[in-house]
Amino acid sequence: MKKIALAILLALTLVPAAAFAQVVIRVAPPAPIVERRPPPPDRGYVWIDGYHRYEGGQYIWTPGRWDRPPHPGGRWVAHKWVHKGDHWVLVEGHWR
Repeated sequence: MKKIALAILLALTLVPAAAFAQVVIRVAPPAPIVERRPPPPDRGYVWIDGYHRYEGGQYIWTPGRWDRPPHPGGRWVAHKWVHKGDHWVLVEGHWR
């Protein structure tokens, strides 16, 4: 029982660290791709712009999509690459 409780406690302490994980890259991201938005699937959906993610040593475009906010009045804060000194950091998009 103690091992299970210890494992749960350890997992809970690591969750906040995972939430703040960042991708750090030394090569600037390409310019965003201009996408044509299809009509929303229904009322209440919000458009989430596409963005470049870094995977396998290269940037890969993640297309935009319609999504329903997790709570009334929810607002999407877009993904963005921030230049910090000699590298770039991806700030993940999230709901407010």
